[in-house]
Amino acid sequence: MAGRSTSRTTLTVGGAPPTERHPFADGALPPNAHVRGLYVHVPFCFHKCHYCDFYSLVDRESRQPAYVARLAREIAASAFALERPIETVFIGGGTPTFLEPTLLREALGAIRAGVTLAEGYEWTVEANPETVTPEVAAILVASGVNRVSLGAQSFDERALKTLERWHDPANVRRAVETLRAAGIRRINLDLIFGVPGTSLAGWEHDLDRALALEPDHLSCYGLTYEPNTAMTKRLDLGEFEPCDEDLEADMYERTIDRLAACGFEQYEISNWAKPGERCRHNMLYWTNADWWALGPSASGHIAGTRFKLVPRISEWLGADALAPVVDLERPDLERAKAETLLVGLRLLDGLPRATVDACLGVSGQEALARHLAQGTLEIADDRVRLTRRGLLVADGVLAEM
Repeated sequence: MAGRSTSRTTLTVGGAPPTERHPFADGALPPNAHVRGLYVHVPFCFHKCHYCDFYSLVDRESRQPAYVARLAREIAASAFALERPIETVFIGGGTPTFLEPTLLREALGAIRAGVTLAEGYEWTVEANPETVTPEVAAILVASGVNRVSLGAQSFDERALKTLERWHDPANVRRAVETLRAAGIRRINLDLIFGVPGTSLAGWEHDLDRALALEPDHLSCYGLTYEPNTAMTKRLDLGEFEPCDEDLEADMYERTIDRLAACGFEQYEISNWAKPGERCRHNMLYWTNADWWALGPSASGHIAGTRFKLVPRISEWLGADALAPVVDLERPDLERAKAETLLVGLRLLDGLPRATVDACLGVSGQEALARHLAQGTLEIADDRVRLTRRGLLVADGVLAEM
């Protein structure tokens, strides 16, 4: 079962990875670069959820003011990369709205001052329900934010406890109403299915509760046990049993049918939107477009170069200008082909057959033929795409391709 898809940032485990100089520290981009998006990572959280593998921390050292000041300097150092109008901004975490209101206003103001926003831009901020107050919602609107992604995850208190989520399910509605009253029209809800101890009826109840709030976008992820997270360690210790695979598949298929009946288009393995409401920022990831990255552990992609800013806040805070990076990958034709398949086939539109053929070697063509025969891939309108059966085993299909 496919889990979350993101190109933004993950935690660092197993020791500190070596750092390298920022690939664009000289203040110039390749001639073929076209920066269309900006990702900003805010690492602070009230609590580290047990399933989360994104870089986040409980700030016991009061580093929020230092973070905001450093972010402003990093934006200034990135002026050469952000001089063209930016189509999408995405602020993730962590919990961006966990920043103290005055600091949240300052951080958003620094972004607004340092970036030229394109006409019709999309600016998303992630939030947890408990952090959404009328003051926070007003700050978002005044800064230019026009889309909020709420981490609902579940409306079942037992499931939330298993996930180590700390919000009251009733506060999801309150947060949505607060955001809408302030003027935020575009709202996404994040949900997680396949949580240990849950049932198909419980998942249907989650969907009903979410749909009653009339969001225009839903992200529904199967719970993934990421390496070195607290939840995976608890699983290894036998503290709970994972959800049965057949039950998880039933939950996913029920999601497909339920959301289709309510007018949602499934456009990616784990994402559904009302017509015209796809997350434009995530579409940059899935089409291998260029986006810039700011904040500790944030990942970026520029003209085939992938980089991740140092995933340790102390080093990021102490850096001059652009922070050093880890996991630096320079342009490579074969890797680019693999990435095109890996991200492009996550989209239900699929990829043009000619693009797929250009990316595949002999073994890849054999894998394509095998999956076409098995009915996990299909060719329609001269595009290769996952079938409904293929969606259930998407991770395996994409890895093999």
